[in-house]
Amino acid sequence: MQLLHTMLRVGDLQRSIDFYTETIGMDLLRTTERADQGYTLAFVAFGGGNKNGEAELELTYNHGVSEYDLGTAYGHIALGVNNVAETCERIRSAGGYIAREAGPVKGGTTVIAFVEDPDGYKVELIETGTREL
Repeated sequence: MQLLHTMLRVGDLQRSIDFYTETIGMDLLRTTERADQGYTLAFVAFGGGNKNGEAELELTYNHGVSEYDLGTAYGHIALGVNNVAETCERIRSAGGYIAREAGPVKGGTTVIAFVEDPDGYKVELIETGTREL
């Protein structure tokens, strides 16, 4: 088995595409318009997505819905990066929100940070060279 994608419902599809591509650095792989069903999809990923063995992120815009209650069950998406502090600075300079600055996890040495996407979803940045497996 393989993890193929995670789906997030978003309130403004273009705003979310811009965040994940321009701010985070993912590639827009494809979009699908389902006007008859009332939704539009956009798939973003690193490294070409599923065709290269990488998981994808499905951004789902339900026509006419601009906001969602995130609830208490959702945690976060985690992305491995080479340098968390540099990545935070790049995200900040692009207008992104840093919810937790770069630093080690409590009681450990793995360097992490948290950012939020435009819909409030948390994205954890993990410095791969410090990651405890």
